[in-house]
Amino acid sequence: MREGRALFLDRDGVINVERGYVHRRKDFHFQTGIFELCRAARDLGYLLVVVTNQAGIGRGFYTEDEFRQLTDWMIGQFAAQTIPIARVYYCPHHPIHGIGVYKYDSPDRKPRPGMLLRARSDLELDLTSSVLVGDKRSDIEAAAAAGVGTKIFLRSASEIEPPAGQCHVADTLDDIRRRFFCPPSVERSSR
Repeated sequence: MREGRALFLDRDGVINVERGYVHRRKDFHFQTGIFELCRAARDLGYLLVVVTNQAGIGRGFYTEDEFRQLTDWMIGQFAAQTIPIARVYYCPHHPIHGIGVYKYDSPDRKPRPGMLLRARSDLELDLTSSVLVGDKRSDIEAAAAAGVGTKIFLRSASEIEPPAGQCHVADTLDDIRRRFFCPPSVERSSR
């Protein structure tokens, strides 16, 4: 059986502009270049998988139902661009600020690798040939712990310095698309 590969995407700060606990459509603005990046990855055979901490649920800022409704809308926006999202994994827990059942130190909460490991099992993925794009140190640490082969840190307003360790750094999604998901040109391959 042949294993697939995935492009793992954090949500807030990678798919959409980081605005702090986004849970309504009116506050959800797609990052410039996200559809082009995902289309290029899809064309190369990558499954698109979202892995996102959603502590706003655990903190009581919004409900899981509100998160699911926004997620369904987001998936629909990708589908309208003929870019299927294979799966969305989220962690609603927070070990300190969670309320009730959400106050839990979950193995899924990044920087732990739980969501990535579940995706590996559920979707039969080869993590060593997969890619993760994240804008937080915790994204890169989770990818490293799971054994994701290519880790890309997208600089953001909140975290400009890349995490220590082995990861690539990019300033835009277009930069990531050009560097990692564009097939080499005929001119370059003939050299």
